[in-house]
Amino acid sequence: MQEYISKQQQIFRSAAQIFPLISNFSLLSSAVADKVEEWQATEDSCSFKFKGFTVALRIEEKVENKHIKIVGDGGTVPMDFSFWIQLREVAEGDTRIRLVLHAELNMMMRMMLGKKLQGGLDQAVEAFASAFNRF
Repeated sequence: MQEYISKQQQIFRSAAQIFPLISNFSLLSSAVADKVEEWQATEDSCSFKFKGFTVALRIEEKVENKHIKIVGDGGTVPMDFSFWIQLREVAEGDTRIRLVLHAELNMMMRMMLGKKLQGGLDQAVEAFASAFNRF
């Protein structure tokens, strides 16, 4: 399984302020519903269509104010994967966020998608930080 790790980004909030918002899929509805098709969410699972693929996700593990482990839960994505959102509070009001993707890719897929996955993670973590720093 390959591992892709995003750049670390700074959020000017405590981990306790961030964690409840990123650990509940239903709270993401307003942020992502217009970016994907057929968005459905509960607290611990969600599904949607994106670029022709049905994606189903489930929160497998939560460690309060530290990390969330998200896994694929069916859907039509052609690979096994898990996705971690990691938080590390370095000072009061200063939390670092990092995304980690573990994906089972064959050699050809790794060559085709590796840089795109890395770039996508870096863009996603920048978007997370930017959104939280605006509040």
